[in-house]
Amino acid sequence: MTRQITFLGAAAIALAAAMPAAAQDNNIGKRVERLEKEMRAVQRSVFPGGNPTFFEGEIAPDNTPGERSRANAPVIDLTARVDALEEQLQTLTGQTEQNAYHLRELEKAFTAHKAEMDKRFADPAAVDPAATPAGLAPTVKAPATVSTVAAAPAKKPAGKPAAKPGSPDAARLALVKKVEVPSTGNETKDAYDYGYRLWDAKLYPEAQAQLKTVAEKWPKSSYASFAQNLLGRAYLDEGKPSLAAVAFYNNYKDRPSGPRAPHSLMYMGVALDKLGRKSDACKAFRELDEVYGDKAPQDVRTDAAAAKAKAGC
Repeated sequence: MTRQITFLGAAAIALAAAMPAAAQDNNIGKRVERLEKEMRAVQRSVFPGGNPTFFEGEIAPDNTPGERSRANAPVIDLTARVDALEEQLQTLTGQTEQNAYHLRELEKAFTAHKAEMDKRFADPAAVDPAATPAGLAPTVKAPATVSTVAAAPAKKPAGKPAAKPGSPDAARLALVKKVEVPSTGNETKDAYDYGYRLWDAKLYPEAQAQLKTVAEKWPKSSYASFAQNLLGRAYLDEGKPSLAAVAFYNNYKDRPSGPRAPHSLMYMGVALDKLGRKSDACKAFRELDEVYGDKAPQDVRTDAAAAKAKAGC
């Protein structure tokens, strides 16, 4: 009997001791559950598109003893983006170097052309008198200057052919006088318009002199880009592709943002093709595509496509 009582007492004591422990475990479970709910609420705010019941930790556990944990997903993504940026930078650097090389080659080629042309014009025997008639270098008031110079042959003896009224200079002067000199009050525009009218009348040497004056006198004006490009057109129409190529190249090099820079680059390819330099012509057309692309005017792109096909680019 005594042993039974002792056993019941021990059981009661053990039960009494177990009840606070069970209550404590239950309290911890509630706290853990509350913390989990709060954490899920925070995760739903931080990751609104994630799974509402489960969110994978940002740092993966390291199960390999003695080794550092591997890079997690965000770091891997950042590394891939940096690698992609480095590849793009290398590609852009390569394209820049290629463009610089093409530009240097074009500069060398046209510097040689320009030197050759300067040498030819420096030698009076190499200049065609019909190409640059004396006294026919018109500015806005060119007709008055031309008439003064053209009147000089009248003082020569009547027996010389140059003094005859029907001489080429007199006929040329009559054609120049027919071209109206604009007078709108805008000196730069009037000078360019006069050069354009001379070119339109196919008076190419006079137009060239006038357009050179515009480009040299107002180099910063937008009309300088128009004038230099039309100067190349005048050389090209006159059958002088070498001088035309130099004029177009100078306009593109000196005024790459000018309104007629794309036109000059395209016509430069046309002039080179006429000179039989198809490889250099194709380089000019490629330069047009690389520098201006879709920003070039539609007429330039259309004409360039036809010129490329003709040159076999």
